[in-house]
Amino acid sequence: MVVLPDDFVRLMHSQYDAETADALCEALASTEPEVSVRLNKRKLASVPQLAGLCEGIGKCDPVPWCDDAYYLKERPPFTFDPMLHAGAYYVQEASSMYIAKLLGEFIIDNSQFITDNAPLAALDLCAAPGGKSTLLAGLLPEGSLLVSNEPMPKRAQVLAENMQKWTRVANGAYPVRSIVTNNYPADFVALTGCFDMLVTDVPCSGGGMFRKDEQAVAEWNMENVMMCQARQRGILQDIWHALKPGGLLIYSTCTFNRFEDEDNARWICEQLGGELLEQRHFLPGRDRGEGFYCCAIRKESSPGATEGRGDVVDKVQRTLRVMPEAFELEGPAVELSYDEALQYLRREAVRVPAERGMVTLCYRGLPLGPGKCVGNRINNLYPEQWRIRTTYTRKWSLFENET
Repeated sequence: MVVLPDDFVRLMHSQYDAETADALCEALASTEPEVSVRLNKRKLASVPQLAGLCEGIGKCDPVPWCDDAYYLKERPPFTFDPMLHAGAYYVQEASSMYIAKLLGEFIIDNSQFITDNAPLAALDLCAAPGGKSTLLAGLLPEGSLLVSNEPMPKRAQVLAENMQKWTRVANGAYPVRSIVTNNYPADFVALTGCFDMLVTDVPCSGGGMFRKDEQAVAEWNMENVMMCQARQRGILQDIWHALKPGGLLIYSTCTFNRFEDEDNARWICEQLGGELLEQRHFLPGRDRGEGFYCCAIRKESSPGATEGRGDVVDKVQRTLRVMPEAFELEGPAVELSYDEALQYLRREAVRVPAERGMVTLCYRGLPLGPGKCVGNRINNLYPEQWRIRTTYTRKWSLFENET
């Protein structure tokens, strides 16, 4: 039983009707969070033999606002699923997938933005660990550019890992180009008017994490809420110029309070120049997911505006800190069994028949990473920082088990 801060309870009752506020507080205090996953259909489609492997996941309840996303009955041992490490799916909180609906409504299905499914340039500003960026990579039109940024170096490394796993395809290119950067919002000074879409999942007071993080409960107070509100506005002021006139901002937090949510959305429109298109709160006790707020805002397009994207890739590479990819895939594909795949993911020796030279180690046709065959063994070139560190094994895969 989680004991919620008194100020938090009072604030929720001041914002919502008594029934909604009571249900929210009861859910936060005494219920467990949902577990949900989202399939990488673009990657799975590259391997025809995977078409029949989704029967188990198909029995789960779908997430209503995001295609190819499902609620699981319980949290399984994801670490031991090679398909997760191959980027076949991503474990993401369901509420935050609502961005897929906003993307579809205001970008993909909106002729003002896309003519004949033309490519876009998108920036995910506070992207680690990668949930929203992998979602965007799966939905943006073919040929689009996605810049996924994270200011904190260690978190940027995790983001780079997840993005490479999601987008790395053997014998071909992923339809959306992905670049991961490690910068603060103020570092984007040279990219004025470069992005059609800007996603800002800003640092917040974290009320939506109460069911997952006891520390979030202990640290919550109104002083921190107001400090976060000021910080969020500073971030938006620093990055607003990078969004092209007429472009779309998706602003989100994992909070419930109006100061960081509705008040900031109104401030963006009034002070920076935008039109609020849609906003929504997700509340445990009412919605199947964690606490989350998101809104879509259209940036004003002044008459005669001439700012253009230019060569965004060149500008990004010249002016920002770009995270290097951990490896390149080269050489013929070498298929691994489940046990062999776990050996590879633990960075242990792998002994399977292969031609000498560089090879791509795969599980069920999806690439895991590189190796070098030297005769009677394959030297394991899986990145050290990515390896599975536990020696315990429980055989499990999302696509081969009842869920």
